[in-house]
Amino acid sequence: MGLQVKDVVLELGDGDQKITALDHVSFGIAAGELLAVLGPSGAGKSSLLAVCGGLRHPTSGTVVIGDNELTAMHDSQLTRLRLKSIGFVFQQSNLISSLTSLDQLMLMVHLGGHRPTKADRDHAMALLRSVDMAHRANRLPDQLSGGERQRIGIARALMTKPSLLLVDEPTSMLDQVRGRQIVELLSEQCHQHQVAAVMVTHDRSMLDAADRSLHIVDGRIQEAAVSATN
Repeated sequence: MGLQVKDVVLELGDGDQKITALDHVSFGIAAGELLAVLGPSGAGKSSLLAVCGGLRHPTSGTVVIGDNELTAMHDSQLTRLRLKSIGFVFQQSNLISSLTSLDQLMLMVHLGGHRPTKADRDHAMALLRSVDMAHRANRLPDQLSGGERQRIGIARALMTKPSLLLVDEPTSMLDQVRGRQIVELLSEQCHQHQVAAVMVTHDRSMLDAADRSLHIVDGRIQEAAVSATN
């Protein structure tokens, strides 16, 4: 399973205030692949993530995750798909202050409408181990560093075994060294769990940790490049 975006246009506003946030954007990514989307502020990166995550309906074009065409779904169907098949990693980890690292992951089971089982707990601990955070399982967010909180955010996003990860500027709140570690961890987790991932960033130095990259300006893809590691 992967992601296919075909000829997507997204127009925002009305009349004289209408702008084209995405202008005939097309690309595809396979399971296990990390795609970096680079561009300046206002280029359309956030709009692209919103469309890929079913948070905005494009004006035209199609978005397909696996066998699911998002552009043909109703809001209730999109909500169910996001809970089951799409993981989100934010600029700030957005962890709940009263929950331990382990409970952040277990919350995803509750949100999916299920009663957590021992298998769920074992899966959560395995994810924490995979991001080197098992030793922080019982810590609250304010007891973790910024890099550690991002690691928990990545593990949480993988808890539902999604087909797609959408990652919004994961290094913006981190220094260069910790930012690099987070992007390399994302790549490792995508390959390990065979999850397709789109990561938007303004930091060109992070591109060689991705499998491929796109450059977007004024809502249009300007270039498509293979990572320096390939």
